[in-house]
Amino acid sequence: MRVLTTLLTTLLLSSPAAALQLIVWDRDLSTKLGDGESSGGRVTVRLASDYTGPVVVLFAPSDDERARGTFAGLKSRYVGTLTNGQLNLFPEDRSSAQSITKFLSGFKLSVNVQVNAAPVSLPGLRKSAAPGQNR
Repeated sequence: MRVLTTLLTTLLLSSPAAALQLIVWDRDLSTKLGDGESSGGRVTVRLASDYTGPVVVLFAPSDDERARGTFAGLKSRYVGTLTNGQLNLFPEDRSSAQSITKFLSGFKLSVNVQVNAAPVSLPGLRKSAAPGQNR
């Protein structure tokens, strides 16, 4: 019995921690412009530096966080803007944009933003031309 208890404790302690994940996409959902994941009370967000325009930010809490109601009020989708590595989100009332840092501080999370050099495209998704450009 002691061995079983020790094994179960070891497995529980070695399980990956639950995390809130986010992905930043362009408006057409064709180019991934950033992502992030929480660890403890901190979220590290990686963003493209050379993009300016509207974005869609998708949030996915873990099953554990969802069951505990950790992020009550957090919707799975928000619209916003990304301008040279600065991410701003519009709350549901669309009153005024909030920086990702201020937005997530409302959920008791601190934010570390890292700006990357280029957006990341996923295989199989086509890249759309900028408005006003011919293909």
